[in-house]
Amino acid sequence: MTHELTASRLASASSNATASGGWWRDAVIYQVYVRSFADSDGDGIGDLRGVRERLPHLARLGVDAVWLTPFYVSPQADGGYDVADYRAVDPLFGDLSDADDLIRAAHALGLRVIVDVVPNHTSEQHVWFRAALAGEPGARDRYHFHPGRGPCGELPPNDWESVFGGPAWSRTPDGAWYLHLFAPEQPDLNWENPEVAEEFSAVLRFWLDLGVDGFRVDVAHGMVKAPGLPDIGRGAQATLIGIEPLPFFDQDGVHAIHRSWRRLLDSYEVPRIGVAEAWAPTSERLALYVRPDELHQAFNFRFLNCPWDTTALRTVIDESLAATGSVGAPTTWVLSNHDVVRHRTRYGSLARARAAALLMLALPGSAYVYQGEELGLPEVLDLPDSARQDPAFARSAGQDGLRDGCRVPIPWSGEEPPYDFGPAGSWLPQPAGWGGLSVAAQTGDPHSTLELYRAALELRRAMPGLGAPEAGLAETGLAETAGAAAGAGVGAGAGAGATESGMQWLPAPEGVLLFTRPGFACTLNTRPVPLEMPSPGRPVLSSAPVETDGRTVRLPPDSCTWWSL
Repeated sequence: MTHELTASRLASASSNATASGGWWRDAVIYQVYVRSFADSDGDGIGDLRGVRERLPHLARLGVDAVWLTPFYVSPQADGGYDVADYRAVDPLFGDLSDADDLIRAAHALGLRVIVDVVPNHTSEQHVWFRAALAGEPGARDRYHFHPGRGPCGELPPNDWESVFGGPAWSRTPDGAWYLHLFAPEQPDLNWENPEVAEEFSAVLRFWLDLGVDGFRVDVAHGMVKAPGLPDIGRGAQATLIGIEPLPFFDQDGVHAIHRSWRRLLDSYEVPRIGVAEAWAPTSERLALYVRPDELHQAFNFRFLNCPWDTTALRTVIDESLAATGSVGAPTTWVLSNHDVVRHRTRYGSLARARAAALLMLALPGSAYVYQGEELGLPEVLDLPDSARQDPAFARSAGQDGLRDGCRVPIPWSGEEPPYDFGPAGSWLPQPAGWGGLSVAAQTGDPHSTLELYRAALELRRAMPGLGAPEAGLAETGLAETAGAAAGAGVGAGAGAGATESGMQWLPAPEGVLLFTRPGFACTLNTRPVPLEMPSPGRPVLSSAPVETDGRTVRLPPDSCTWWSL
């Protein structure tokens, strides 16, 4: 049984979260890396008009919202995350009317629009930083300018390293040093200066008034630095992010900023949301970003980084649900984005990537889909050095400098590059052989990854037990289901009681995860061999052909199956 068994499309299904207090609680949000989505004008770079023209694909896919990476005026030193003007569209991507048209078109299709905001740093070309370099009175107070150490100030103010590698400080011609946790072209803002907070409140209002439905907050954990900017005392600091406390990330002071933004978002009649890109050393620290008076969601990078192992997966799932549940927030799940190796390559096979996608979409809360993962795209590992544009590639240490491999423009149709990405070429070279992975090639093929995602998102909307946690287990008879499964000889494994999310773990053979939600069950076989076990119910969707006689089931290797109870 593969996903073609879901033969009839379930009509007029709507998100389950409306009843539980907010559309974002179970939303599936699709990330568009604008440069690589669709090119409308033939310059080889994706743009806003290209996104607008391809919105029907997202509507048909079944997502609830689209998140757009930065399209603001920028020198593009870091793919647009170095913003020179937060209220204007870079000519590479169009103009303000294109942004307005895109928002209106998305809303007409029932899609909400989330845009990136980059508050930790600006571009070196921002009017504020140019004023700081020019020596205008007070201008340097908006950034972190400090004298150097050493007899002549020739050493950086502390030992902090850039996430992209090398020191986090650059020296100006007059001898002062400025902080940049990323590239030198991205100077960090000083959020202790009230001018900074006032400016960003105005920026948020500008885009909210234009009609956007929320913001993904870039480096939401980084705006406040520890007092005194203390040394860390060790190198390879980028490897510590999200693992150990650091004086430049996840400082308690960031939460006052997010609370002020939540008040601003709540001042609009139509609900708007804030999403934190936040790295924190524990699930409990991450949950602080989504307390009731702070942001609505925070990316769950622990799930993204989890190995293909049942014990590790279950631990991350349990700890994530417990942490966000403790503050009444939904958990988010994500497998890929524009900064990491695509999960098909990370997990080692398309089979595992498809199974991981069904697992993610079966969990309580909200899910993020990165463009191209619905096509099963692999990471491009053989880009020539001359084509790479990731600023980390040219710097030592820091990130691996290979983020370009997940940013290659996606294929729409045709057998040769640029696969209808645009009328000309593409800013990063596309591999030969991607024709079979294109949207056109996969549409209508019941075995394709695209149709698997479409079926999963349709079922997710239609099955009342999926999406946001609403119903308790007492209404579903799942305690009896658990007892029956255990009595039927399902292998040893830690069982778990019902959680507040309406999700319950059941015993399963080694290498298999089995959990239920109201009227629903999910099995994940992480082993490279088939496994037999008692059938949890009626199969409705599977990442690979599954055999069942109604009493027992033979789970394919590296597969995930959804069951109706």
